[in-house]
Amino acid sequence: MRYVLGVEYDGSNYKGWQRLTPYGQQGGPRTLQATLEDALSGVASHPVAVICAGRTDAGVHAECQVVNFDSDAQRDPRAWVLGTTTRLPPAMRVRWCVPVEGDFNARFSARARRYRYRLLNHQVRPALGRQYLAWERRKLDADAMHRAAQSLLGEQDFSSFRTVHCQAAHPRRDLQFIEVVRDGDIVTVTVQANAFLHHMVRNIVGSLLMIGAGERPETWMAELLAARDRSLAGPTAFAQGLVFVGPRYPRSWPLPEEVLLDV
Repeated sequence: MRYVLGVEYDGSNYKGWQRLTPYGQQGGPRTLQATLEDALSGVASHPVAVICAGRTDAGVHAECQVVNFDSDAQRDPRAWVLGTTTRLPPAMRVRWCVPVEGDFNARFSARARRYRYRLLNHQVRPALGRQYLAWERRKLDADAMHRAAQSLLGEQDFSSFRTVHCQAAHPRRDLQFIEVVRDGDIVTVTVQANAFLHHMVRNIVGSLLMIGAGERPETWMAELLAARDRSLAGPTAFAQGLVFVGPRYPRSWPLPEEVLLDV
């Protein structure tokens, strides 16, 4: 039987999502995938490997990471949720579990993925909630950032916002939605695309911050995109402000509403 889980986590103290050591091997950096697989294996009473919708970097969080795994263990969805969460550290929990047909794949069945980046725009750094907020002391023009970001919409070559360590086969991605809004001292960047390159969101945010601070004109974002040169773009924004909101799947899959496409 194939199962799909929605998983929430605080990535502050993890070396990212991907398991870095073979299953069963002890030691090495602690990753979210290894932690979840170990907990699931305890519930299943056999080794369990998961496939995720999108790998997150060290320090990045997730509201609803989606994974799938296979098991013949006789467990109902409630047992997978409660049993696994009991074995997880406080920074992780399973939100829900749904049995699906065997051809579902958390990565390849997804049609979109959404991220949210939040920062405190204030002269003094944050205290409460600091693990979920980046910080920028310079006054930011969120409206200018939003206008500049619209030049990224559509299917584009995002080489200028791709880390040199990116292993994707090509740099083209379909950016479906991007919004920058201010609520008091909090500036939020929300981005949705069919998929993302390594560090793509954080590199986009890093360049938008330069525009928001008045260091670059709004037209600079389009120029960066056309240049296809990472060395010309802004610095990579800090990880702690980034949350993987979750993937989106066709409504033909029997999954919770929060991970289904709007249409």
